[in-house]
Amino acid sequence: MSELTLSNDGIERVALKDYTEKAYLDYSMYVILDRALPNIGDGLKPVQRRIIYAMSELGLRNSAKPKKSARTVGDVIGKFHPHGDSAAYEAMVLMAQDFSYRYPTVEGQGNWGSPDDPKSFAAMRYTEAKLAKYANVLLSELGQGTADWIDNFDGTMTEPLVLPARLPNILLNGGTGIAVGMATDIPPHNIREIVAASIACLERSSTSLEEILEHVKGPDYPTDAEIITPKSELHKLYKTGRGSVRMRAVWQEEQGEIVITALPHQTSGAKVLEQIAAQMQAKKLPMVSDLKDESDHVNPTRFVIVPRSNRVDVDQLMNHLFATTDLEKTYRVNFNMIGNDGRPGVKSLDQIIKEWLHFRVETVRKRLNFRLEKVLARLHILDGLMVAFLNIDEVIAIIREEDKPKPVLMERFGISDIQAEAILELKLRHLAKLEEVKIRGEQDELNEERKKLELLLSSERRLKTLVKNELQEAADEFGDDRRSPIIERAEAQALSEMDLVSVENTTVVLSQMGWIRAARGHEVDPSSLNYKSGDRFKLAAKGRTNESVYLLDSTGRSYVFPAHGLPSARGQGEPVTGKVNPPSGASFEGLLLGKGSERLLLASDAGYGFVTQIDNLSSRNKAGKAIISLPKGSQVLPPIVLPEGEQLWVAAISNEGRMLVFPLSELPVLGKGKGNKIMNISAVRAAAREELMLTAAVFREDQRVVISSGKRHVSFKFSELEHYFGERGRRGHKLPRGFQNVDSVEIVDS
Repeated sequence: MSELTLSNDGIERVALKDYTEKAYLDYSMYVILDRALPNIGDGLKPVQRRIIYAMSELGLRNSAKPKKSARTVGDVIGKFHPHGDSAAYEAMVLMAQDFSYRYPTVEGQGNWGSPDDPKSFAAMRYTEAKLAKYANVLLSELGQGTADWIDNFDGTMTEPLVLPARLPNILLNGGTGIAVGMATDIPPHNIREIVAASIACLERSSTSLEEILEHVKGPDYPTDAEIITPKSELHKLYKTGRGSVRMRAVWQEEQGEIVITALPHQTSGAKVLEQIAAQMQAKKLPMVSDLKDESDHVNPTRFVIVPRSNRVDVDQLMNHLFATTDLEKTYRVNFNMIGNDGRPGVKSLDQIIKEWLHFRVETVRKRLNFRLEKVLARLHILDGLMVAFLNIDEVIAIIREEDKPKPVLMERFGISDIQAEAILELKLRHLAKLEEVKIRGEQDELNEERKKLELLLSSERRLKTLVKNELQEAADEFGDDRRSPIIERAEAQALSEMDLVSVENTTVVLSQMGWIRAARGHEVDPSSLNYKSGDRFKLAAKGRTNESVYLLDSTGRSYVFPAHGLPSARGQGEPVTGKVNPPSGASFEGLLLGKGSERLLLASDAGYGFVTQIDNLSSRNKAGKAIISLPKGSQVLPPIVLPEGEQLWVAAISNEGRMLVFPLSELPVLGKGKGNKIMNISAVRAAAREELMLTAAVFREDQRVVISSGKRHVSFKFSELEHYFGERGRRGHKLPRGFQNVDSVEIVDS
């Protein structure tokens, strides 16, 4: 504790550290308890409670005519809530919006905002408001001794600490708020479900959370959108008081078009349309041809998405939109509130319902006691009046003759001060004989009511039965069907960039100086394209725009990037080094397009190679990955895509005109490495570049092997290759005369 000191001039002095600490703690507690968090009793934050109370004091009940909102706001901030008028009005607007509140407490006339823009409401000088019928749930018992009253901010009047709610409004309308060091996010629920759970807890106090969740299926927002949170997550949320709820728009297919009919809670339709249109403009939704807003007063939400063709997978398209737009939203849930003990805390669903029921039972008990006191007081007065009627002449004589008749009446008839006062205030017209009959009738009615009240107050079971019946009556009056269906759905996945690319044939061309581009179709002749001065064609590969480009450099490293992002072949392309970062001095020796699990043969001219999948060439960074280990002095050969078929053969040819044919199955399947010997090439001569494996080809038995040397060509059927068969790693046999220098090997169908 800090020590306070008084200076000679009488000024209190305190350390700055202690002062600021106390001031901040005081402010924090004020924000938590008197601004941001709702009370479990009536489910309202102070500003909401004051708005409702001020409107009731102005006579703005549901049956009355509405008054200007400025009148209400003026009373609220002038009498109870000394804050800004805009803050009070915004809170009032929120309570009137049926798209924000599950059960609105204010009924407004004029412009009170729209789902697209909740803050587009008119100024308070233009709008009018009165309390909604649902507000009776909070106010109907206010004047019956049920509320504790506190002074307002300036002590000139009183206001209720908590309204005597007949329903657990804390769960029905929920609420959000940010305090200091804590926040609250309570979702709305359905009246019928919450009342059913409350009645179950009243009938058996040991009702478990699992039994409560048989009645409460989940939150119920003021929208027809689906709640897609799994039941297990909802159970965990209600058990811990913290979690999240996911909502997804409702859609159906009509004549090949996608029609969206309901949006998640507090989702702007205009923003959703803007998000979808932005993707269309960025060419990220090539499968969508048009987007229309057909919303009107009959169909408040009706957005139409027109697919480009009937081949579009609409389920996949909607999953992408759910993942990338506000058609699906997640809402944080935090059951943080001020409990009956006046302290903030996060509570589970069963704790909330049972604690509110305690509040409700005590409220009803206060109401009954208040009424009983009124009945007993009236009976006491009636007893005194009966004494007067039975002795009317003597009473009149005492009043006429005595200067102070009250004490004389009290002494003569043994009545109390209150009874004597009532006798003295009797009007002459009430001295008629019929009045005695009326008094006896009223006594009988009040005695009957007294017995019922005393019976209810003497039995906890009867008191709970009364609370249960009143809960059911309120549920019958204000309850409705669930609006937000709970349907478990698979998690939405956004389409990848490759999935969104329009699929077309393409030819990727790489020049000698490393410039890359893509031509539409497979008919283009790469050598006829226009190249920069001093540059020329080097490599080309055919494929589809939704495939990846794989490069293999002279050091044995592989690189990958998407094909659809390449510039058009009408220009001269762009440097490939903008997409990959090869080692200094390396050149590109292999180019191919593909995706998935296609198989390749990777080899070096030292006669080594192995089989791998194209996915193994993928790399996450521009520096690529080492895929082939090259023996000293050797170079990498272009990768060979393996044809379809199980029984495949390899034809390997050396620079000395030898060819070796053997089954592909003799080569290992590796992720990366050097591989095994394809041909027996001398390591010494290979390092000196004297003996090399020029090329290799892979074929099926129903295909032909065409070998070219200059202008000469020779074609072999599979049955004609028997002379070249051998075990893997052999030198092979000599090709016919004139084919000592092989230029290329081509595989064609027979």
